[in-house]
Amino acid sequence: MKVLIIAATEGEILPFIQSPDEQRSGIDVLVTGVGMVATAFALGQKLVTANYDLLLNVGIAGSFDRAIALGEVVYVYQDTLAELGAEDGEQFMDSVALGLAKHTFQGALIPSYPVFQGLRQCCGITVNTVHGHERTIDGIIQRLNPTVESMEGAAVFYAAHQAGLPAMQIRAISNYVERRNKASWQIPLAIENLNRWLTAFVHSINR
Repeated sequence: MKVLIIAATEGEILPFIQSPDEQRSGIDVLVTGVGMVATAFALGQKLVTANYDLLLNVGIAGSFDRAIALGEVVYVYQDTLAELGAEDGEQFMDSVALGLAKHTFQGALIPSYPVFQGLRQCCGITVNTVHGHERTIDGIIQRLNPTVESMEGAAVFYAAHQAGLPAMQIRAISNYVERRNKASWQIPLAIENLNRWLTAFVHSINR
């Protein structure tokens, strides 16, 4: 199986990148830059020059659900371009309601590999502006009821959909979605757990 691992920043997967080459057999890594535009552009360029059996988007994310522990690794099975649409006064009309474009994309079905067993399955949203105000947080929960948010996930799913390729998304929770509070973030823990999972995943497909 030839897999492309996609991350927004090198720091999110640096422990994996620094692992011995033999532990990354059959794996390519693409660091896209932060956000949907950078991700779509970088991934589009990559898919013109190489073929893959699976696209795997990994990174850290914020959680709307405080039942999810900081540092926990989750499987995002669905992701939505949350801001794609138009405002009509206080009402938000998404791109589907406007008859413009699909905005929600599904990932591949969770595989039978043991490394996936026990992962919490979550629905995500992809945003340009991460939520940090009580009013907008309440609004997005009422409208879409997401579990996690990132700035890239749905862009990967979209590209995979357009290319006819299976894609999966794995995120480690670094913070809760709330008023910006860096003192409570657990980014090193999330990165450690994400890379431990990633190493186990690569080992499982190369056995």
